[in-house]
Amino acid sequence: MSDVIVIAFATLDGVVSDPDGRSGTGYGGWAFRFGTGPVADDKFRLGERMQHGVQLYGRRTWESFAQVWPGRDTDYARLMNEVPKRVATRSGVDTSAWSNSEAIEGDVLEWVADERSRRNVVVIGSFSLVRALAAADLVDEYRVITFPVAVGEGDRLFDRDAPSEFRFRESAVADPDGVTTLTVLRRERAA
Repeated sequence: MSDVIVIAFATLDGVVSDPDGRSGTGYGGWAFRFGTGPVADDKFRLGERMQHGVQLYGRRTWESFAQVWPGRDTDYARLMNEVPKRVATRSGVDTSAWSNSEAIEGDVLEWVADERSRRNVVVIGSFSLVRALAAADLVDEYRVITFPVAVGEGDRLFDRDAPSEFRFRESAVADPDGVTTLTVLRRERAA
């Protein structure tokens, strides 16, 4: 059995919304004020986390990434363009905009449960999707890339009314400016 892995950018106070500023909130853009290197490269050292299994996106996140990655030519961009990608959408999407992409037909929770029996499912952003997966107890691991900023408002990774326990796996400083990755397990891995 493989894992469902959520990769999330978060602030110190747990906010995950508008990390790039596209939503136009007053606190948005916090993720790209930190870290060395251009945004087009593997700014937060995600490469090894992204190349195993299939990437799963919600439609809005997929559409945003599909505008960014296909035209770039770095090692990390090639990785993002070559990895298999699936899109959870109720309204359809033109998957030809980004290579190796397919829309999920049918129930996304059933698809994830089935797919995880064969390979890792890596969910990037897409927090309504993450919440649905968490509510169905399908998330095995969270990799939270934490930025040294508190914004005070916005959507949080975990609902305040849904307490959960996690097991620490590892932490690593991803950047000299203090961006840190915390990896926690939702459940013990099967032997």
